[in-house]
Parts: sequence; structure tokens; C-alpha cells
Amino acid sequence: MGCAVHGPYAYAQDASPDLAQPAENEPATEGGAEGAAPQENPSEAPAIPVPAAPPPPRSLEDLIPDSAVENAEGWATQGAGPAATPAESFELADDPVADLAGAPDPIAEELETLTIAVPEPLTPDPEVEALAEIDAPDLIDLPELARFDISDELELGFPADAEGFPERTEFLARFEALSTVETLSGSEASIAQLAARARADQDLLQRTLRNYGYYDGQVIRQLSGVRPGEDTASAQPRARFDILPGPRYSFGEIDLGALSNALDYVDLRNAFAIQSGDPLYADRIIEQQIVLDTALGERGYPFAEIDEPELLIDHTRREGDLTLPVEPGGKYVFGEVTSSQPEFLSGKHLSRIARFEPGDTYQRSLEFDLRRAVTATGLVSTVTVTPREVAPPSGDEPGVVALDVGVEKAKLRTISGAIGFGSEDGLKVEAGWEHRNLFPPEGALNVRGILGTRERLASLSLKRSNFRARDQVLTLDAYASDIETEAVDARTIGLRGTFERLSNLLFQKPFSWALGGELLYSDERNQGVDGAESPRQDFVIGGLFGRATIDASDDLLDPTNGYRLTGFLAPEVSQSRGATSFYFRSEADATYYQSIGSTVLASRAKFATIQGAGVDAIAPSRRLYAGGGGSVRGYGFQAIGPRNPETGEATGGRSLVEFSLEARIETGLFDGAVEVVPFVDAGSVSVDNTPDFGLIRVGAGVGVRYKTGFGPIRVDVGVPLNPNEFDSPVVVYVSLGQAF
Repeated sequence: MGCAVHGPYAYAQDASPDLAQPAENEPATEGGAEGAAPQENPSEAPAIPVPAAPPPPRSLEDLIPDSAVENAEGWATQGAGPAATPAESFELADDPVADLAGAPDPIAEELETLTIAVPEPLTPDPEVEALAEIDAPDLIDLPELARFDISDELELGFPADAEGFPERTEFLARFEALSTVETLSGSEASIAQLAARARADQDLLQRTLRNYGYYDGQVIRQLSGVRPGEDTASAQPRARFDILPGPRYSFGEIDLGALSNALDYVDLRNAFAIQSGDPLYADRIIEQQIVLDTALGERGYPFAEIDEPELLIDHTRREGDLTLPVEPGGKYVFGEVTSSQPEFLSGKHLSRIARFEPGDTYQRSLEFDLRRAVTATGLVSTVTVTPREVAPPSGDEPGVVALDVGVEKAKLRTISGAIGFGSEDGLKVEAGWEHRNLFPPEGALNVRGILGTRERLASLSLKRSNFRARDQVLTLDAYASDIETEAVDARTIGLRGTFERLSNLLFQKPFSWALGGELLYSDERNQGVDGAESPRQDFVIGGLFGRATIDASDDLLDPTNGYRLTGFLAPEVSQSRGATSFYFRSEADATYYQSIGSTVLASRAKFATIQGAGVDAIAPSRRLYAGGGGSVRGYGFQAIGPRNPETGEATGGRSLVEFSLEARIETGLFDGAVEVVPFVDAGSVSVDNTPDFGLIRVGAGVGVRYKTGFGPIRVDVGVPLNPNEFDSPVVVYVSLGQAF
């Protein structure tokens, strides 16, 4: 069946010889698209539609005739005009909308029932993203670079000329500490992980360059290890950064706000050690801000304020202009110290604790020191110190500022108890009660009792802290004891008074001292061996004593560097069996500490002597002995020295010498809290008043230290190297703190 086609295209069988070839030995059909006869053989392929040649272009005059100009509206209503061909025009119905309104629209009906599923978004493939960054070519010409292997996964390149980047060593250390790629070292990292962390490290490198003043620096990132199209890595994935610092910027203008209004402007400006033209290191801004704040606080400006710094970078000048708003607030001197609870801790007592006098230039460090000193009393749970203006500055005259101390009471009563066993002490139970401010201010009462197999004690102690001056302590003790050691059995009643200036955990002092006296009655004897007992003897002893210590060590409980020197002298008088004896007890002790890497070498030497009386005129409890955990390890307590030839008891002597050497080796266990300590000790005791080195005893062993916040816990195992028949083969010591 035939059909007419309107429009710019027509069907033709002979339009293309490649597409419509006649069958072999058959004539080709003649005719165009409209005159072509139907195919007689239905098995032959139908004709293929091909576009007809377009009509020749017409001029504007053909499209718009002169009649259209004369009657435009009439021409517009009749369509394109008679020039239009049947194939290029169509006739509109009188009312096409009305004709179509009633007709069904199958496409619209199908669209109404058609449901289109919303596709789920695809998950990004990090492996694909990472591949885009691998082995990317360098887009700029790089200078000669020096390579630095940070790890198997990380490599950095810097210009080989170190003068162009003098901060390279510090830069490397800083980056290595913060690098996220570095944390992958030694792990099985995928290329996606490496790529993600490399992007973060590139940002880190850019920020670090700016920190050192290189605001035009470039960081070129490149990954290697897997190439597009490969399933597995041909080598360990690796990140490389080539760093081109560029020119270093400098500080431009420096604006310190109202600092010029301060009386000490010259000194304060010199304290802020940033000048125009200095290399622009961002770290120095914060560092010098702290220095300036400290200088203001130490030169009498308690109300000084410093706002956040601002840095404006000018890339044209390659400079950064720094603005640091400073308001000094006026200079002041100290006035009075007041207390929020004067009946508990009076302002007068707090002024005694303070290390300044009224009229001294205000120093913030002295304000902090006062707060720490009040905390060190142990009487308060919280403490605040607030400067308060009493008189404002006037011209060149500073103002006056008072310090208001606010305190809250801590619990003042303590009940304590302990039970334990030691090879030297035997079984021991201890209990105590204390009121730390029974006699304000800082007057404490302590009652203590010990019940054990080798020691019984009852004591009453009164202590006044910060007595008449800072860190001075007055103590009065009354006690009764019954003590049995390896060498001595003594039953004693005594009174003892001490006035001292001592160190504590908050304030380690370079020099401390103690003065005191005691009076006691003692019924005692040397201990016998194998059941043999010496006769008991009564002694009435009175004496004075003094002690001084120079402490140049770096820590009170666990020193690692420095030294300590201690001297002790005690003149005494003793009366027994109607005879009176006068003698001097003296002692010198020196310790030295030296760190070598993480290991501390510690050494000690001690000398002691009693001059003025024979050994028999001196009570056994006042003689000199050696051996034990704080003396010569490997031997029992008081086990070194002369012995009674008949009973074998240790009799003590009038001279002593001790030496100790140990290495405190850090193990790294428990974050460095555990140390292994090999040691060797030696000591000798003589009945003469000068040491006898011919009778020296040597012990050696190894110990373990576990460091805590209140000092190391010590366990030592020692053996005697030249023992006698009374010495044990192995001795174990457990205590708190280092041996010396």
C-alpha cells in the first residue's frame, strides 16, 4: 500500500546504492519515493527511509512579499502564502483545541501510570580517588633537592642549599611529631589510607611553612606504589613531599597598644624581643606575649591586660604587621594581706608566710608563692588570692594593692593506721590521731602508738608550723619506747625539742637547718647471741644537736642531677653507774647524682665519729652501727661492726664509714615508671674514733623501683660478698623512696 509523505524528508530505494542494491540478474526498479511500485517478492528487504535533499534557500523577498507590507495583518492570517509548497505547509482546523479535547491521549495515560525508580547514589571508591594522585608528574621545574626518609611510607625533599631554609632541622622534627602518614609506619596501609593522610600532611606542611614565615611556599605531593590498571601494589605505597619554601617574610610594623604609657616602658619594650625586620616566626608571637605578660606582672602591673595578637600579611612587601593590644593598667606596690577567716588563719599570720613586705613592688610570682604557701599548710581545701586596689597611681608614684586571701577549711582531724611485717622490724601495728589546727594558727597535736614484736611506742607531739617565719617549725615531743634491734634492747623515756627550717614537697630549699635538744632516761643493753644476754645498764643523757644541709639536687624524693651535703654535730653528756661522760657525736654525708641518657648514676659517702669518751661509757643506743636498707645492703640492720668475742653480739663503735654506688636504669615498662637498679655498697665500723678500713664489708645486688606521684617504691635484694658466720646469704628490703 502506498502513502504520501509531507515534510522535508522522503523515502527512496535508490537514494543509496550501498543500502538498496537490486537482486542479481534483476533490473532495478525505477521511480522515486511516490511512484515506486510495491515489491513483488515479499522476502526482499523493505526500502530504507533516507532524507531527501533540502530545497534551495529562498530570499527574504520570497518569504515576505510586498503585499505583506501593504496589509500585514491580512497576510499573517492566511499563513505562509501561496509560495509555500504542499510538502512544507499544513492546514489548521477551525478549532484544533476543540477537536483534540475529546480525543483520548494514550501517551498522557501512560505517563500517569508510569513510575520511575530513583537510583541510589553511588558510594565513592577511595581506591579510585587515590589512583588519581599516584605518580602525578611534577608540573614545575624543581631545584636540586635533598631527600629525607622519614619512614618507609614517607619521604620529604628540601632544596639542597640549606641556607635557603635554615629552619630545616627544626621543621623536620616538628613535622615528624605531627605527621599522620608517620603514624602508618610499620603497618599494612592501603593506598587509599595513604592518600587521605597525605592530603592532611600536605595541609600540615603548608601551615608549618607559614609558621616559620614562608607564606609563598609550595608543597608538591606525590604518591607511588600502585598505578592505574594494576590490581596490586608493585611496591610499598609511599608518599613524597617536595617542599619549596620560597622567600622568608619578616616582621613589619609592631603595635603594642598603650604599653608606651607604662612607667617602665623601655624595660618592658626590651622584654618583648620582636623588632621590625626580624624573621616572621609565628611561635615567637605567642612566646613573646607570655614574656611580656610575665614582665608586666613582675614589674608591678597587677591589672595589666593583653588581647589576642593580630598579624596582617602584606605579600607585596613580604612583611607581616603585628598588632598586640596591651593595657598596662598602672604600677603598684604591695599593701596588707587580709584573710577571709581571720580566726582560722589571720591576716597577720598570712603576712608572715608571704615573702614580701608592705611597700615592695608588686610581683605576680610572689602572689602565686603566697597561694602555694597557704596550700602547703594542709589546713585549706581551696585558696584564692585577689589583688585589690587600695590607692591608685599618681603621676610617677605607684599605687597600693592589697591581697585578699580567700580560704575554705579542709578536714582538720586525721585518724591513721597501718599493719605490716618486715625482716628487720618484725610484725608491727601502728595507729595515730592528729588535729592540724588545734592551737591556731597552725598548731597541731599528734598522738601516735606502735605495738610490734620489736618496737613498742607511745608518743605525744606538739608542732607549730610557720613559727615566727616562713617554713620554720617548732616541735616538742614526749615519748616512751621499748625497742629491740639486732644489736640493742632499750627502754627509753624522753623529751625532745626541735626548731628547724626544712624542705617540703612544694618548696625544696637549697639550705635547711635544725637546732634542738633532748633529755632522756634509758635502760638498755646490747643484744646477746644464742640466748646469751648482757647486763642491763641505766643511762641519763642530755644533749644539744644541730644539722645543716646544702641541697643542689633537682628533686627532693627522686633526684637525677646535682648533689647534697649534710653535716651533723651533737655535744652530749651521759651519766651511768655514778660516772659522767662528755663526748661529741659528728657526721658528714654527701650524695651525688648524674644523668647519662635515661640512666641515673647515684653515689654516696658517709663518715661519722664519736670523740671524747670510750665505747663503754656511751650508751649502746648512741653508738655507731652499719648495715641495712639505708646503709650497706646485703647485711642485716646494725649487723656490721665489732662483736663481743664471747657472745657474738654486735657492740657498735665510735667511727663509721660507708660508700654506695648504684645505677638507676629506666626500662620503659609502664611508661617508664619501672627502673632496674644494680648496686654495690661497702661499710665499716670501728671501736676507735677513726675508721678501720681493714674490717670493711661489701654487699651487692639488684633492685626495682616503681615511680609514683609521692616517690618511688623500692625493693632491693642484696647479698654479702664477704660475710661472717652471723650474716644471712640473702637480704630483701622494701621501703618508700630511694636508698639515698
